Amino acid sequence: MGKKGDEEQMIQVHQLTKNYGSFTALQSVDLQINKGEFVAILGPSGCGKTTLLKLLAGFMKPTDGEIEMDHQIVASKKQLIPPEKRNIGMVFQSFALWPHMTVYEHIQFPLLHHHYVAKELKADVDRRVRDVLKLVGLTEMADRYPAELSGGQKQRVAFARAVAPLPHLLLMDEPLSALDVELRMEMRKEIQNIHRKTEASIVYVTHDQGEALAMADKIVVMNNGTIEQVASPEIIYSRPETEFVATFVGKCNLVKGTWEKDFFIPEKAPYEKWLDTGVSVPLKKKGIYPVRPEQWQLTNNSHSALQGTITFVQYQGKEIHYTVEVENETWTIHESVHSLRYSIGDQVGLTIKTNECELLTV
Repeated sequence: MGKKGDEEQMIQVHQLTKNYGSFTALQSVDLQINKGEFVAILGPSGCGKTTLLKLLAGFMKPTDGEIEMDHQIVASKKQLIPPEKRNIGMVFQSFALWPHMTVYEHIQFPLLHHHYVAKELKADVDRRVRDVLKLVGLTEMADRYPAELSGGQKQRVAFARAVAPLPHLLLMDEPLSALDVELRMEMRKEIQNIHRKTEASIVYVTHDQGEALAMADKIVVMNNGTIEQVASPEIIYSRPETEFVATFVGKCNLVKGTWEKDFFIPEKAPYEKWLDTGVSVPLKKKGIYPVRPEQWQLTNNSHSALQGTITFVQYQGKEIHYTVEVENETWTIHESVHSLRYSIGDQVGLTIKTNECELLTV
């Protein structure tokens, strides 16, 4: 994604650090979030992603560094502008609905009390509430209370309440993790629809790589309080910069070997050369070639340079997922259900698909 003009650089995070006593939750984080961008903060539990979201919301001060929103410093170790004085909306995992308020009243509340509501919205609150109800498909539910709603409907109310005052920034903390798988897929479309129609910037915290890849314009992969890589979903998946990104997003196989200019010589197949398809410098320095599970092709050819044993088979509808042991290393391979089928204990050869990587013999 190209860099936008300064007037559209909405949020700048500079060297942000947060300590809890002797524990460092965030370490010198730098990040830019542009106007209208959907940014997913992706990482395992304890990586610092929720701490970053809380700092963006204004719930606490950073230990060091600063946050700038719309060319104004909103957080540093010396000052803090609280959440109610920031032009933001928030959606939580727990929905956080008030049991005594109807759906209509939930959406009405921020329009009456949000610090940044535009005059035209305040001039006709009822019309704005009706518009938002229609946006999230809850027009018929306006007079219901939270106890009368399903999980998906409650989440729609939480989204509606957050977007009603048209905030510049929407912060979402794992909003779909409490829902079942089918409903999560449906709500992904709902969030993308809301993003498209409101044009708000979204910062979406998740540990689910599928959610991040499906919805975000930009993914921030975090680990141990630092940012490992920031890029589009396509780049994160196809050009991981570090071992962590490669294995956390898409379960990459890290093949060890030696780099010689534009070619990689696998340790387990020293008579082969694999062409460089854009492997990062950090991975090259460690003598690693990342291979995605779908880049492998299994054969029953005993003459293949790489040989392995099937140790696990999992049917996944369109794909068969194999676990293959290759000289005491375990690799993951995904093949089409239309490919030749293998069973546990089968000896197989492994090659890289030619449309993914050119394989040359020395």
